[in-house]
Amino acid sequence: MFEHDFLGLFPEIFLINATIILLIYGVVFSTSKKYDYPPLVCNVSWLGLLSVLITILLVAAGTPLTVANLFYNNLIIDNFTYFCQIFLLLSTASTIVMCLGYFKEESLNAFESIVLILLSTCSMLFMISAYDLIAMYLAIELQSLCFYVIAASKRDSEFSTEAGLKYFILGAFSSGILLFGCSMIYGFTGVTNFEELAKIFTGYEITLFGAQSSGIFMGILFIAVGFLFKITAVPFHMWAPDVYEGSPTLVTAFFSIAPKISILANMVRVFMYSFYDPTWQQLFFFCSIASMILGALAAMAQNKVKRLLAYSSIGHVGYLFIGFSCGTIEGIQSLLIGVFIYVLMTINVFAIVLALRQNRFKYIADLGASAKTNPISAITLSITMFPYAGIPPLAGFRSKFYLFFAALGCGAYLLALIGVITSVISRFYYIRFVKIMYFDTPKTWILYKAMDREKSLLLAITLFLITFLFLYPSPLFLVTHQMALSLCL
Repeated sequence: MFEHDFLGLFPEIFLINATIILLIYGVVFSTSKKYDYPPLVCNVSWLGLLSVLITILLVAAGTPLTVANLFYNNLIIDNFTYFCQIFLLLSTASTIVMCLGYFKEESLNAFESIVLILLSTCSMLFMISAYDLIAMYLAIELQSLCFYVIAASKRDSEFSTEAGLKYFILGAFSSGILLFGCSMIYGFTGVTNFEELAKIFTGYEITLFGAQSSGIFMGILFIAVGFLFKITAVPFHMWAPDVYEGSPTLVTAFFSIAPKISILANMVRVFMYSFYDPTWQQLFFFCSIASMILGALAAMAQNKVKRLLAYSSIGHVGYLFIGFSCGTIEGIQSLLIGVFIYVLMTINVFAIVLALRQNRFKYIADLGASAKTNPISAITLSITMFPYAGIPPLAGFRSKFYLFFAALGCGAYLLALIGVITSVISRFYYIRFVKIMYFDTPKTWILYKAMDREKSLLLAITLFLITFLFLYPSPLFLVTHQMALSLCL
């Protein structure tokens, strides 16, 4: 009966099995006295990368159908799921490529980090295709449990342990809120499937008056709060800077890249498809404005690179929520374009940060005069900071342009205005990187080592895409348009 369902889920099944085999391989051989307890982290990293690449091929081989509902309508495969999963897997592969040299530099022999990254990727694949509140919650929980462990994976560091504990406490709190919201929705409607909920809420006016309406209102509000915690939107962002700073740099890179794709994909499906109502538009409207303002102003006071990137991430969530707040096909399309370009830029930045970690690069001031000592890295980081700030002629300008254009199209003039103002403010701390690298003289000169081949290739590909998507954005535009249509029709 489930033959075709298992066929549709074959990529996820393969990745889960590959991850379990890698875990068994690591546990058996790393504790083997016969082989002198070998550090298997590089082997497991390469095998994990191979598993992710095979999963990408398996997802790509199953060409997207119009719609395929799997396992009694608990999961769905459509154009939106198909492209999001491919992009998520590519971003995970990029993260693993970035960390290949990191383990040697940090003398970390924890192959479990790669296993947990692969497990969390499995859960994010399920999260993207979730079509039921229960399936969605289980996928989010599996992802969160993996994240709590890898945040504290550097066990001899107080900062890493503190980051893991903070993330665990606040993450468990947000998961409880999310589950409470799901239970309230089920209690008042009797269904958990997104399609059934969409039918119930079509033409149904949710108000605060009346027991049933207020119960549904509170349920959806709790679900929204749970999601806002996970995506680090203001006012539920307080854990992000501490966790990003305390976690190992590899983990910070993964937190900044992969979860953004899966959580935003899930949010779009839940709020645009099932619960669409002007009430939620106002909630995300407020979160978008607050995230943009806090991201722009708080980052100005930061001296540590990872904290600055954490606040930058909060600010970018605010920009992405502009498309979410619009509630139109153009808004969803601009959101997807923004996510894709944001992930490309973040991969680029963290690849450079991880390359410079060889010399304990921690503060922005450590970049002083690096244009003279390491000109290629300096010019690469400079080119990456310009699209972050939204300066043409690079892809970051395109993403902000489409987001502001979507806001103007739906009449959200205030969102577009605040977006432009905060974008101008944020240029101060992005261009400060360039100023320090080219014009500041450091107290102690640091000679950075040459970058390894894997990071160099990754930087070349992402830099090419950041430039290419400004000059010729049509492929990205067509793909995101297909995704938005499959979600809205």
